[in-house]
Amino acid sequence: MEEHILLIEDDEALSRMIRLQLEHAGYNVTACQTGESGLQAARETTPDVILLDVLLPDMDGWDVCEQLQAITAAPIIFSTALGSERDIVRGLELGADDYMIKPFSYKELLARVKAALHRSQRTTPQEVIFDRGRLSVDLEKRTVRVNGEHIFLTPLEYKLLSVLVEEAGRVIEHEAILRRVWGQEHENRKQYLKLYIWYLRQKVEEDPANPQLILTERGIGYRMVNPEPSPA
Repeated sequence: MEEHILLIEDDEALSRMIRLQLEHAGYNVTACQTGESGLQAARETTPDVILLDVLLPDMDGWDVCEQLQAITAAPIIFSTALGSERDIVRGLELGADDYMIKPFSYKELLARVKAALHRSQRTTPQEVIFDRGRLSVDLEKRTVRVNGEHIFLTPLEYKLLSVLVEEAGRVIEHEAILRRVWGQEHENRKQYLKLYIWYLRQKVEEDPANPQLILTERGIGYRMVNPEPSPA
């Protein structure tokens, strides 16, 4: 099966060249020239790697990167002329897998793509199974069921649920969750965390307004209930 590369690059000539190079190497490529069309392509396809420019005509690549991570778990490689240390650090801290500075050679392009594919394919989730009647989560198989039925979670929703499940029964502070799910630079974005907790509760709680699984510890953080109910 051909690996699928999503290329988001507004320079038409460069996009055509990169696409031809990747296709010659055996990859299936979807090329987009705007951030919005790239996000739409990520929703409609299943990319294995995403090559993302920063300077796009409709939105900057930093924002696109953050939105992509709510859609897909595919590794993101920034491909840009912005080569300062500050830009590279920013890209990696946003969650990108790699950062490639233009101009780059054909060999470097293929090496970066292959490395990203290799890292994503060898990653093995921690063997954790959470089962509390209504909700069951298997982190090794990456399955989430509610009342026995598989449910869809976005990559960010799944990552957040995984952190809560791994620490089931323990209170996790807001800042710790934000660091583990979104990265160090987002540890003060409590409203962002609150929003995604709300998203999760809509999908896993019987009554999201009266949660019984994902509990709020006011002023501190959140706690996933123990897998087994406490004895009466």
